[in-house]
Amino acid sequence: MGKVTGFKEFDRLREPALPTAERIKNYQEFVLHLSDEDAKTQGARCMDCGIPFCQSGCPVNNIIPDFNDLVFRQNWREALDTLHSTNNFPEFTGRVCPAPCEAACTLNINNDAVGIKSIEHAIIDKGWEMGWVVPQPPKRRTGKRVAIVGSGPAGLAAAQQLARVGHDVIVFEKNDRIGGLLRYGIPDFKMEKSHIDRRVAQMQAEGVQFRLSQHIGADLADATPASALMADFDAVILAGGAEQPRDLPVPGRDLKGIHFAMDFLPQQNKVVAGDNILGQTMATGKHVVVIGGGDTGSDCVGTSNRHGAASIAQFELLPMPPEHEDKPSVWPYWPIKLRTSSSHEEGCERDWSVATKRFIGSNGAVEKIVAVRVEWKDQGGQMQMQEVPGSEFEMKADLVLLAMGFISPTQNGLLEQFAALGVEKDQRQNVKAVTEGTMAYQTTNPKVFAAGDMRRGQSLVVWAIREGRQCARSVDEYLMGASELPR
Repeated sequence: MGKVTGFKEFDRLREPALPTAERIKNYQEFVLHLSDEDAKTQGARCMDCGIPFCQSGCPVNNIIPDFNDLVFRQNWREALDTLHSTNNFPEFTGRVCPAPCEAACTLNINNDAVGIKSIEHAIIDKGWEMGWVVPQPPKRRTGKRVAIVGSGPAGLAAAQQLARVGHDVIVFEKNDRIGGLLRYGIPDFKMEKSHIDRRVAQMQAEGVQFRLSQHIGADLADATPASALMADFDAVILAGGAEQPRDLPVPGRDLKGIHFAMDFLPQQNKVVAGDNILGQTMATGKHVVVIGGGDTGSDCVGTSNRHGAASIAQFELLPMPPEHEDKPSVWPYWPIKLRTSSSHEEGCERDWSVATKRFIGSNGAVEKIVAVRVEWKDQGGQMQMQEVPGSEFEMKADLVLLAMGFISPTQNGLLEQFAALGVEKDQRQNVKAVTEGTMAYQTTNPKVFAAGDMRRGQSLVVWAIREGRQCARSVDEYLMGASELPR
């Protein structure tokens, strides 16, 4: 390492961010990348640990010690090449990844982990600023055609990898813009969509074609059936999202003012992009209750703050996690601990071990939420939830946002048609495909592959990129008999 004692000399630095009062006035990114000097200092904290658990903690297996050392030495160009060797889109992960690599950092055993995510963020921003991120068109064409359904991170990663080895790749996206949940699920204040747009431009220069508003298998007059893709292409990759949200079937659910998070968030993203949304769901002046304590719920909090909500409460069914994990018992794995996002810092009342009983309203609109406190007890090796007697309470709620996760891909249309072509689903109703062996990500129809949330269920951007890259290698091997793409 460039500075063997750096981890003892320097503290972890948090990336600079705009103050709350300033950032909630707009939807622009407010987390800034480290300066060159600060990035160098953070790179110096990477210790000569012998076994870099950070690499195995990272789903794309980034070569983290190497690019940390290169940043310390201010060799930014080589650091970018090292980062790109395992990750097609570090500007996405450098902004929205929860950084499981840092949980696995050896320094994290008894100190603050190396700021790996912040270094990655600095590297890729430097790369774009210096003009080092350029198209890499193939040196030869194979004549093979690959259709990719879905333009989220899994579909984009697979498309770029396959285009760079000479295949003709066409990405079909049902929405009006490329990016999937990157585009419409992540608020602009966490990741501005210009990052997607310039990657799309790069990929188009590499030969990838994008077809928008193409809802494959939908019951629409101009929709393309799955059978047409099978006939026109040498291989098909299913890379859509897990878009079926978990509902809350309690009395009053049909009242107006109760929405799924993914009906609420995309509207604001479209408005930021310049669209005019008639009847947009707004939190302005309302008492907002977000049900679900994960990242999507946090995004609802941040968006509601920017709308100017009167109050925001966020409920989580599970108990409040500890502020600090028991590192000896969980390291290097992802710990369960209290996580406070930037959106929470902007203003939100959080509550745990709360179950929703019913909604109350008048004139067809929600006015109150009735909830109860619960406790979790171990019964026969399984945690069971029990209501706490006498703990029922009411809270004013003009707008309720359901952010309780996603259970599977949408079942009708696309998956129904591919099921008729021999593509099976697993017990969770995801597309069935193994991830090991010579033909990883291949479904029960040899010509069809699956990657990302459509195969594994709701997950992280970094897992989607990993699966898209690995799936691309299997498709290349299927088409050509061998592949030089990394796995």
